[in-house]
Parts: sequence; C-alpha cells; structure tokens
Amino acid sequence: MSDDPETARQIEELAADDRPLLVLDVDDVVLEFIRPFPHFLKARGYGLTLASFRLTGNIAETASGRLIEQPEVTALLGDFFDAQADWQSITDGAAEALTGLGDRAEIILLTAMPHRHRAVRRAHLDALGLAYPLLTTEMAKGPAVAKLRGKSGRPVVFVDDQPANLASVRDSVADANLFHLMADNSLRTFLPSVPDDVIVVQDWHEAAPKIAGALGF
Repeated sequence: MSDDPETARQIEELAADDRPLLVLDVDDVVLEFIRPFPHFLKARGYGLTLASFRLTGNIAETASGRLIEQPEVTALLGDFFDAQADWQSITDGAAEALTGLGDRAEIILLTAMPHRHRAVRRAHLDALGLAYPLLTTEMAKGPAVAKLRGKSGRPVVFVDDQPANLASVRDSVADANLFHLMADNSLRTFLPSVPDDVIVVQDWHEAAPKIAGALGF
C-alpha cells in the first residue's frame, strides 16, 4: 500500500512526540455519522434504507424511489461534510474518554475523507472542544499509522468502525492494538466477524479502560 502524499505532508507538520500513540477514526467513532446522515438526506429529498453496510444502493429519491448511483452518493457526502457542523455531534462518552487519555498519550484523529473538507472538520472539532491533531487521507490508513509511529517502537492503538481500515493498519503495523467501535452497534449485523486479534467494544465507556491498558497505563 502506498502513502497519500498529502497525508504524509500533514504528518510532517506534527510536533515530535514519543508518548504512546492513539489513532482514532472520526465518523462513527468520535463524531456521530450514521444517525444524523438520514436526517440530512431527508432534508434533501432522499431516504436511507440500510440493507447492507454501504451507502450506494441504499439511498433513494423520496419522490421517485430511484436508487441513486455512486457519483450522486459522493456528491451528497460532500455536501454533508460541508455542513457537518449542523449535523454531527460527539459520540457518547468520547470526549470524556479522550480527556482521560490525552495527558499520557499522543492522540491523532485520522479521517478518510477528501482533503478539501479538512478545514471545515478542523473548525467543527475545535468548536466541540476536540482540539487533537486532525489528518485526512484519501488512501489506506495503514501507511499513515506506520508513518505516525516512525521508528520509535512506542505502543500503538488504532480505533475504527470499518474492518477494512483495521486490516490496513494490521498490514502496516503488525503489533498495533486494534479496536472495533461503532456509534450504532445495530450495524454490526451487516459485518463479517472481525479477526480474533481485534478488540470489539460496544461504546466509549467500555473502550476507555481497555485502550488505557493497551497503551501501557
């Protein structure tokens, strides 16, 4: 897997830090996504029916019933992220958990979204009191986590709701501690079981002490 050059540039801007590394996905890990997104769609004349763990094929025009295609889904996602401050709130328990972990770990937010949305997301996170460094990537997350760790050998914890991202990090950082956390646990029924070496947590209240242990404190 190759690096996203813009993500690499963002990483190079970070201050040096040798504390244990905690890398977090944003959507449906730190910020709600799958709960507010249907309300956004309804306001735009669309409906979401989750029959599988994907958006394309599950969004229809309310008036006609037509399932919209991938380019239209991408455009709607772009509009949603442009307006995310109106829709996305903090996942239950996340702010408290990160406050408790932040003095002993380097916390990095790594979100898979077009780089052009980074400034809007940065402003929204700041307004919510989540001032942790934010990286965007348009490619696999594994190389970014490997670059963040560098050659230090420090403990790494990675938290994501997408099994593919967890697998990517496992491929790039073999000894990373992987956590699968979903803001809406009902969606787990659409997913294959995660590998045995991935720690499945139901919410941040369960995750926080387990993450602290994996980070070594």
